[in-house]
Amino acid sequence: MDHSCLSGSFAFIVLLVTSLRISCRADTTSFSDNYHVTWGHDHALLLNQDREIQLTLDQKSGAGFESKMRYGSGLFHIRMKIPDKNSTGVLTSFYLASRSSHHDEIDLEFLGNNGPPYKLHTNLYINGQGGREQQILLWFDPTKDFHSYKILWNEHQIVFFVDNVPIRVYRNNIRKKVSFPSQPMHIFASIWHAEGWASDGRKTDWHQAPFHAHYQDFHVDGCVLQDHNIRECHSPKFWWNAEKYRKLNPDQEREYRNVRKMHLVYDYCSSKSSSHYPECHK
Repeated sequence: MDHSCLSGSFAFIVLLVTSLRISCRADTTSFSDNYHVTWGHDHALLLNQDREIQLTLDQKSGAGFESKMRYGSGLFHIRMKIPDKNSTGVLTSFYLASRSSHHDEIDLEFLGNNGPPYKLHTNLYINGQGGREQQILLWFDPTKDFHSYKILWNEHQIVFFVDNVPIRVYRNNIRKKVSFPSQPMHIFASIWHAEGWASDGRKTDWHQAPFHAHYQDFHVDGCVLQDHNIRECHSPKFWWNAEKYRKLNPDQEREYRNVRKMHLVYDYCSSKSSSHYPECHK
């Protein structure tokens, strides 16, 4: 008997079982397991046995939800479908933020538009200072179907992913005295009216309202914090702190360079204010 064949078959079965476990986990996590609606309650609708939530924006209100727990590290993910039609001035978000006067925040924000291409805006606030903004043009229409969005946050780096493609990397570079988020954060999501800065001065067409954003996949891979000792969330016992998550692998590096070359339309490190940010200096 060919033992190598048996070994290969066994590896395939293990991979299949693991994939099924992951799928089942994602499919069985309901919204209320990890999240709750915090504002615009009459503009939030649970669907598909509480495995999907629809947030609505009209002239009366938007809506938002947040995690029940706060976290000190993790690979945070969501599946989203943003509003269709002419959604100029409508902002749909998924982000992490702390509760303090000098807060930390890690943002994914989708800027509404009258059709593709759509801009994805990312930003970082550290000790209350923001301005670390980048924008890419998405290479697909995010209104047509659900797509995966992730934020990796550990003590080594922050990485933003779109459908598992890294679109932004922010390294924890102590040697350059680079600021890095270090406060416990909740997970947030919302839809709200951001006419002006989010629409390049264009007006929202309220005849297109109501605007609907949809969210799925509410499992959370994160280190829950009961106190302010964030160091415990840097432990290697959490898989997202393992060595393979301390930097991009070669394939991810290639994907990341391609995104920056083909899709990046704004980078704060290329702006006049870049001198204020040590991470912008090579």
